[in-house]
Amino acid sequence: MTAKTVMVQGTASTVGKSVMVAALCRILRQDGYRVAPFKSQNMALNSFVTPEGGEIGRAQAAQAEAAGVVPSVRMNPILLKPEGDSRSQVIVLGKATGKLSADKYYEQTPRLMKVVEESLDSLCPEYDVVVIEGAGSPAEVNLKEREICNMRVARLKQSPVLLVGDIDRGGVFASLVGTLELLDEEERDLIKGFVINKFRGEIRLLLPGLDFLEKKTGKPVLGVVPWMKDVGVAQEDSVYLDERPVESGRNGLKVAVVRFSHMSNYDDFDPLEEAGCQVNFVTRPEELADADLIILPGTKTTVADLAQMRRSGFGTAVVSKARAGTPVAGICGGYQMLGQRIHDPHRVESAEAVISGLGLLDVETTFERDKRTSQVKARVAGGGPLLEGMAGMEVRGYEIHMGRTGTGGRAALRVFETPEGEVDYPDGAVSENGLVFGTYLHGLFHNQEFTKGLLKNVHPHPNPSPLKGEGTARSPYDRLAEAVRKNMDMKRVYEIIFGKTA
Repeated sequence: MTAKTVMVQGTASTVGKSVMVAALCRILRQDGYRVAPFKSQNMALNSFVTPEGGEIGRAQAAQAEAAGVVPSVRMNPILLKPEGDSRSQVIVLGKATGKLSADKYYEQTPRLMKVVEESLDSLCPEYDVVVIEGAGSPAEVNLKEREICNMRVARLKQSPVLLVGDIDRGGVFASLVGTLELLDEEERDLIKGFVINKFRGEIRLLLPGLDFLEKKTGKPVLGVVPWMKDVGVAQEDSVYLDERPVESGRNGLKVAVVRFSHMSNYDDFDPLEEAGCQVNFVTRPEELADADLIILPGTKTTVADLAQMRRSGFGTAVVSKARAGTPVAGICGGYQMLGQRIHDPHRVESAEAVISGLGLLDVETTFERDKRTSQVKARVAGGGPLLEGMAGMEVRGYEIHMGRTGTGGRAALRVFETPEGEVDYPDGAVSENGLVFGTYLHGLFHNQEFTKGLLKNVHPHPNPSPLKGEGTARSPYDRLAEAVRKNMDMKRVYEIIFGKTA
């Protein structure tokens, strides 16, 4: 049986499409359906490695988790990772295929559309429902003939479309009506209803607007979903960080994450916030002053962001704080920066063959042409005081990097398993004084015991709050599904998907 499909499009980026897809995936799963997410083309620096060793958008991995299925490269066949200057690394079915400027990429979209269609066709026989996410807005008239992620995808399966607008930004009625006006008749017919997202306020004051919208367009408002401060679901892009409220932590620890221009996988640090830390994504060196832990995150452009760190004074500030005893951790590109030198013999990122690192770890990195993408299991190698008492602890994560780093001193971890089988190789490094460590493992802090142990070592008397999912059977996806069920006409949504009442 071929799956039914439903598509979530939006009036703009960051209106909540990814979260809405995750909610629908969990609701359908709760109601007994086999469901999968799908997004044809994703532009994001937050990525995830699937069990088959391919790279997809982090949001699609989260949606698959909400659906209770194993993430696959077919769920996000095309991933674009921006590198600045209108150029992106193009990842097709999980593998990097090169770097293209925007105009050159659009020359490739007829070929890539075939990949999209084949991926969607391959998913449909395996599931009851495929929930498709659009990208940006379907009303980008300058891109309409070349887009492969909105109405062109909806037409493949004649998918009904739910159009999401963000009321918190203002102008939601104009955005919804304007989007419809810019679509052609066939496309308007595919839109079956509106979802107003991120509402804060008194619903009765909104009712006249909802009545106007339905009369003006002839399409129903399917729900008004409230602002959810702490969704707990991976977001797609860093615009979320601009809207994210920063609250004082419950355990007294302040974590400063340096916000690189091309920072990737910032959701690596969600568990630190969930454990009660105040997590700040900092943009000025002076914001490091009262940090208990400094983190250099992953980045798509290690050399460019390292150069920016030096120009801004961040480099000097991080080194100074580390030498004064503030713990520092580096993840992936941040780990590479902490070393002595970066070698780029193939000029992967730089016109220079050798780039000096921050010198806080006794390691050197060599960039290679091929990217390593793999899920891994590892054990903590130990090394105090940051990793004190954790030797032998098992952790899971995933690697996404184009460099190989040689450990001159103590390794932070030893990898013992990949999808290919048993292995044994070191990962990361720990400084001589044990206060600086780096690793290639994304998702490291999602290992609850590791995070609790690390925070205990950062501060001798922290009081970590329970991590999400710890001590409770309800996941963030269940809480999200409950909120959406309460505020959406799910009977009508089911009628839109199945053509009948479920």
